[in-house]
Amino acid sequence: MSDSFFYTSVKDPLATPLLEELLFEYDSRYGTFFNAEGARAELNKYPPEAFSPPSGNFLLLLRDGKPIAGGAFMRYDEETAEFKRVWTHSAHRRQGLAKLVLRELEQQAIRQGYARVYLTTGFRQPEAVGLYLTNGYRALFDTAADPEKIRSLPFEKFLSDAASGSVPDGAPIPAVHPQPSSAHP
Repeated sequence: MSDSFFYTSVKDPLATPLLEELLFEYDSRYGTFFNAEGARAELNKYPPEAFSPPSGNFLLLLRDGKPIAGGAFMRYDEETAEFKRVWTHSAHRRQGLAKLVLRELEQQAIRQGYARVYLTTGFRQPEAVGLYLTNGYRALFDTAADPEKIRSLPFEKFLSDAASGSVPDGAPIPAVHPQPSSAHP
């Protein structure tokens, strides 16, 4: 079993199965709660270029060449990357993959000059809240309040906390940063 990170584009066909499952998950949890178009409106809210260098990036975690997790970031402000779409395929959960993706995104954000991460997650995603709280993110909301009343749950992390680049519970996973026209690994 071989895992590697692959930096690519939201438009990459390799990302499609992961994004489609994310769309299904968002729709099953929220339906039309936020938008009459459902989750598709959220996934299409930003142009693919927002998640491309130099301001952003899009990452897949591949296992034997197949996407099993991923995430992205875009510019929030001059010093801050906004993380989006941190996701693990349902067949590969409970393996710590989201944590690996989070750490790799943090390292890439540092390489691209960011000093802080901002992100939001939805009120019906308690596992995401747990992921962020256990990985050094500070809740920018009252964690004792009812999440349904808050709805969008914001977090932040200063990347000086992530600057070491080490992965305490395992060896770093190799990352591929392809040229714009390169083929898949």
